[in-house]
Amino acid sequence: MKLHALGRTGIKVSPLCLGAMMFGEWGNPDHDDSVRIIHRAVDAGINFIDTADVYSQGESEVIVGKALASLDRSKIVLATKVHGNMGDDPNSQGNSRRWIIAECENSLRRLGTDYIDLYQIHRPDESTDIDETLGALSDLVHAGKIRVFGSSTFPAEQIVEAQWVAERRGRERFRTEQPPYSILVRGIERDVLPVVQTYGMGVISWSPLAGGWLSGRFGEGKDNVSRRSERIPARYDLSIPGNQRKLEIVTQLAEVADEAGLSLIELALAFVLEHPAISAAIIGPRTMEQLESQLSAPDIRLEPAVLDRIDELVAPGTNVNPEDAGWAPSVLTNAHKRRRRR
Repeated sequence: MKLHALGRTGIKVSPLCLGAMMFGEWGNPDHDDSVRIIHRAVDAGINFIDTADVYSQGESEVIVGKALASLDRSKIVLATKVHGNMGDDPNSQGNSRRWIIAECENSLRRLGTDYIDLYQIHRPDESTDIDETLGALSDLVHAGKIRVFGSSTFPAEQIVEAQWVAERRGRERFRTEQPPYSILVRGIERDVLPVVQTYGMGVISWSPLAGGWLSGRFGEGKDNVSRRSERIPARYDLSIPGNQRKLEIVTQLAEVADEAGLSLIELALAFVLEHPAISAAIIGPRTMEQLESQLSAPDIRLEPAVLDRIDELVAPGTNVNPEDAGWAPSVLTNAHKRRRRR
């Protein structure tokens, strides 16, 4: 695969990043099979692996560590994340210095490595001063524990704030952002992608298949269910208008893909990779078959007419279902923050 620049970090990564969320209890519990999938991805030219501490409560990192043990670690760009709840202790989560420093050590142990190439803050934390977070991450860089760090699913205004704070306080800065991006989830085109381009940040987009909606499993006459339906019904329940609309669009996209001589998966991944801000698209296979179905995407360039047709179906800068944005500030999710106390 032709490598892409990861923003201005100087790091070169494959256009497909192997996401490890489905390795472990959340997806494929067979460690040996998961390791084989990782090795096949590396053999196919993928040099970029992304996981997170919270994926199956650390099990994903353990599996990735097993795979790394028989690979040339120096040739792998390894990314993981911190933020999610890792236990009953209320301090075992979030973006505080206390937790970031402790959990980085835990991730290093589970991964079986002495450094992480890209350490990412998995979500914003409204209870923690961003300077506290940047200070801890900067110290990890200076200690050699991590090479660079980034954000994930941060809104544009918080990305800008973090850049300003880093400059004013003399901190290292976020060098990458990992947002949701697919044909069905295009909201970041409006603000996040222009902002990260301004700051020279790399972009590793998650869920390019829109949580399975663009995998070929959804459409007219199909079961239209996902393994995640019970856990996150807001993104799959067909009684919700936004999900009904997604189903209609997916059916039309299948026709667009067929006319272009592509699978729907190839169309979806190629679309994400067309955007000049995208360094890599994260694929999250659970099986070897799923991995193989996605490896051809970097060689595909979509014709302008195909891209125009996609724009007609989903307007640039819009999310078909607002619930797919991945994160919302508490002023929207907590009604008490919008009402005067009585």
